[in-house]
Amino acid sequence: MSKKQFDVLVIGGGPGGYVAAIRAAQLGFSAACAESNPYADPKGEPRLGGTCLNVGCIPSKALLHTSHMFEEASHDFADQGIKVGTPSIDVPTMVARKAKIVDQLTGGIKGLFKKNKVTMLPGHGSFVGQTEDGWDIKVGDEVIGAKQVIIATGSTARHLPGIPVDNTLICDNIGALDLDAVPKRLGLIGSGVIGLEMGSVWRRLGAEVTILEAMDSFLGAADQDVAKEAQKVFAKQGLAVKLGVKVGKVTPAKNKKSVTVEFEDKDGAQKAVFDKLIVSVGRVPNTDGLNADAVGLKLTDRGMVDVNDHCQTNLPGVWAVGDVVRGPMLAHKAMEEAVMVCELMAGQAGHCDFNTIPWVIYTSPEIAWVGKTEQQLKADGVAYRAGKIPFMANGRALGMGAPTGFVKMLACADTDRILGVHIIGANASELISEAVVAMEFHGAAEDLARICHAHPTMSEAVHEAALAVDKRPLHF
Repeated sequence: MSKKQFDVLVIGGGPGGYVAAIRAAQLGFSAACAESNPYADPKGEPRLGGTCLNVGCIPSKALLHTSHMFEEASHDFADQGIKVGTPSIDVPTMVARKAKIVDQLTGGIKGLFKKNKVTMLPGHGSFVGQTEDGWDIKVGDEVIGAKQVIIATGSTARHLPGIPVDNTLICDNIGALDLDAVPKRLGLIGSGVIGLEMGSVWRRLGAEVTILEAMDSFLGAADQDVAKEAQKVFAKQGLAVKLGVKVGKVTPAKNKKSVTVEFEDKDGAQKAVFDKLIVSVGRVPNTDGLNADAVGLKLTDRGMVDVNDHCQTNLPGVWAVGDVVRGPMLAHKAMEEAVMVCELMAGQAGHCDFNTIPWVIYTSPEIAWVGKTEQQLKADGVAYRAGKIPFMANGRALGMGAPTGFVKMLACADTDRILGVHIIGANASELISEAVVAMEFHGAAEDLARICHAHPTMSEAVHEAALAVDKRPLHF
């Protein structure tokens, strides 16, 4: 029996992988996608969607939305004259709703594969060797032939030595999404995106949340003004963030109902007891199982697949995208790289600009940015002008009861080209897209200042920030 042959075989069915398979098929290639992770599928079958759809972006946003509504009903409705009594939270129902959304979207990808004639291959893909026509890839117990291979194996949560993650008492992102009750005392190690989002979910629902962060600064990747505002707002909400923490011994109680964390910070040696502990200290690329050494696939010192600007590896006809390569570990970055690679395969002008990839933290208020921060521009010696408009000057924000935060725009002092936009406030995740479009087309602050924005909308704050770059805001 002859082996199956495809023009393109994608290893991994996450955002980068499934998008690559679909785009390859759209461009006329015969395409297949290998996926082995069941992600707790009831039948134990491999599920498409990767970390993002199954145990990351999508389920976390479902929980964030539910917890946000609960907090509004608990604290904000009364200010608007809405009387609902004292709300209560049914955690199992909340988690079940999250699971239903995940099932719908992962099942939807199967439908997209069928629509685009993409073959799903259940099993983990690993390199066997090079052939005259491309590569032999082992998927499960079968060897598949492919002219081109795209590695999209994603990443997994980084664990710390001496801290046993069981996703019951001590959790990573997977367990954090499936708690069966609101813990009275919740500890988080790490104040990155996952830590802040999960901390926000359970704080809103009533948990006492403490975040232990090793860095001396809060949200070091964000613009300094945004980071300061966020730290102030989160502290007011009751999210306790301890900086400069060195975590020591972590000891689960004998009854497995609590865990003691020993740590040091500026106040010296301390202990804290938590009912649940979430470890959110970054992620590591999934390269184990690719059989990289056998075929000479080059990896970086950090264990990522080494690629050039076009996501080509050192092997002919082998590409890699997403969390498994350099750059931010973001689902939308993986998708953009996937489309670029497939279009380059087809002889088109594929494109992915890292400088216009937006970052978002879905807390309340939301945090979003694109391009350079003010501290980066200062460090690089770039002359710039800044415009900053608070949402308290925006009529729609006031009407929504969301006056917290601001829009900050940074533009080149010489050319007026937008270099970065930073937002903290309601709907920041949506508002940032206007800045991405403007920057992708090398737009100037004056371009946004000359565009009519609907009134009243939150987007008017972006317009005013553009005007403020030239020191001529109209409403602040």
